Amino acid sequence: MDDAVLHLVSSPLLLVALLVIVFAASIVQVGLGLGFGLVAAPLLALLDPALVPVPTLIVGLATASAAALRERAGIDWAEVWTGLWGRVAGVAVASLLLARLADPDTFALVFGAMIGLAVALSALGLGMRLTRRRLVGMAALSGLMGTITSVGAPPMAIVYQNRPGAQARPTLSAFFALGTAMSLGGLWAAGWAGAEDLVLAAIMAPGMVAGVLVSGRLRGRFDARYRAALLAVSGLAALVLILRGLL
Repeated sequence: MDDAVLHLVSSPLLLVALLVIVFAASIVQVGLGLGFGLVAAPLLALLDPALVPVPTLIVGLATASAAALRERAGIDWAEVWTGLWGRVAGVAVASLLLARLADPDTFALVFGAMIGLAVALSALGLGMRLTRRRLVGMAALSGLMGTITSVGAPPMAIVYQNRPGAQARPTLSAFFALGTAMSLGGLWAAGWAGAEDLVLAAIMAPGMVAGVLVSGRLRGRFDARYRAALLAVSGLAALVLILRGLL
């Protein structure tokens, strides 16, 4: 059994913590159309670095797909396909960078810095009118950040935050389902994905399924207090990861 899998299954408390994190992240993803990685990735990286980015992306792919299927009638496919052009570019750049990051401490530093950037973008609440050019640009940044850190939501949130939830949520879910599949392909090409990642994702799956089932009853109850708490926790995790990479 691989070290990361053994680490998880041999510690009941660690396993419970993992499932709770994935459960909460799945609720956020389905409720908002984005956010699985922002909730899950920083905390899972603290539990065990092997949980990011690939296992987290696999579970995020399943969660986004479930959310997109649930609201498939509301998907704006023209915007999804436009955004995916940018996502391809971001994934390509991220894959090249990861192919040259062999040192775990360096990866922790880069991971923490990218999470910190994601949190900063969300906290600033920057807004811009959605245009084709801006959508492609933010999707490219989302692909870069999402492939390296599993957190690609903030750039897309910037261009979609003024859209009604009923319009933005299904379109974002579809974008992240397809975009995450691209990121996983890039990670595999860069040598960062393997069989152990599938096992780790399977261990995380029960938390994801429970979150998707519960999310239908909680949609619409997200407010500024939850968002502030989410950013605070993610920011603290980013700081810890940066310190781990530096020390």
